[in-house]
Amino acid sequence: MSMTAKKQTEEKPLTSTMEDYLEVIYDLDMEKKVVRVKDIASRMDVKMPTVTSMLRALNDRRLVNYEKHEYVRLTDEGAGVGKEMRRRHGVLFRFLKDILRIDAPVADGEACRMEHALSETTFERLTDFMEFIQTCPKNGDHWLNSFEEFRKSEYSPDKCNACLDGHLCSNRENTDK
Repeated sequence: MSMTAKKQTEEKPLTSTMEDYLEVIYDLDMEKKVVRVKDIASRMDVKMPTVTSMLRALNDRRLVNYEKHEYVRLTDEGAGVGKEMRRRHGVLFRFLKDILRIDAPVADGEACRMEHALSETTFERLTDFMEFIQTCPKNGDHWLNSFEEFRKSEYSPDKCNACLDGHLCSNRENTDK
């Protein structure tokens, strides 16, 4: 590959498929310490020639070290991308499963698609929102259970106002003690 072509390849943004490969290689490296083409193919449910083709592209971008018939190793930059994709996937999966209470298999697939689409700003705001929901004493499990109740029944301002009045009364009682 010419230097001009190599430079253009390195400057193009990564595709979501490339990010998925780096995440899988990162995961396999954490699990096995030795990553083989057949392990990647198995995990991604694709054929080995497909993996080989992607590894060449990732090698050209200096994200993996790949030689035919050798183990696959992430470069520092490739490991960074893989680790970040794993982090994003985990946060989104927990949001979908624990906050929105979506079934785990569906949440896993959705998280995989979302991890590539959200900007860093939106992702960090979502992470902060999750932490707020889970740690603020006014929110927590009660708030999440109320959200689930809201989802299952028709929205009713009267129900929300009654719930709010109940919280205000119980808060007043707690502050009077």
